[in-house]
Amino acid sequence: MIRLGVNIDHVATIRQQRGTRYPSVVQAALVAEQAGADAITLHLREDRRHIQDADVHMLRIVLQTRMNLEMAVTDEMVGIALQVRPQDACLVPERREELTTEGGLDVVRHFDKVKQACEKLGEAGIRVSLFIGPDEAQLDAARAAGAPVVEIHTGSFADAETETAREQEFRRIENAVVHGVSLGLAVNAGHGLHYHNVQQIAALPGVDELNIGHAIVAHALFVGWENAVREMKALMVAVRPV
Repeated sequence: MIRLGVNIDHVATIRQQRGTRYPSVVQAALVAEQAGADAITLHLREDRRHIQDADVHMLRIVLQTRMNLEMAVTDEMVGIALQVRPQDACLVPERREELTTEGGLDVVRHFDKVKQACEKLGEAGIRVSLFIGPDEAQLDAARAAGAPVVEIHTGSFADAETETAREQEFRRIENAVVHGVSLGLAVNAGHGLHYHNVQQIAALPGVDELNIGHAIVAHALFVGWENAVREMKALMVAVRPV
């Protein structure tokens, strides 16, 4: 069965907007797990715009599934990951100016740095994923860097304004999944996926897990957090049953 990683960053975004203690990211994570989430994804950004260090430490203690810690490829973040020991660490590109992660990590360009991070994290028993675009060269570099997992960036597919462009982006993702699996990589996907486009990606053979956050947080305003998670998981499972 395809798995769902629920990203709770924007629960923290709402909290940080007023500097309150609520909504609780811990409560959000635990309810998401009860509703069928297979992992909890959170991005500790360098500017700490949403998730905070204390969130990461607390969630590592209480989560019953897996923590997928998204992080920039920096000494600071690698050090935090080595201290916290999440089950998974997803290395992503990061710019202070961006509203959300705008593209995939350029593993080819930053190969030595990425490889070093993969080695350090892997030696600590942390499964490393690289968040990359649907590009064969990046997949080859990810494999060479020693990452056992990749997460394909689906943002261009989700943001496509025409059916033709959307189909072209989907084919790129489809080919990337096939190539990644042929390299022996576990292949995940995410970014921009929502209730109306998730099934096309979820139906792809070879995709292990989808990481979704913003759409679930937004839908929860109308149906509640638990229902929003359940509905997303149900859509995915409907096209990829056991």
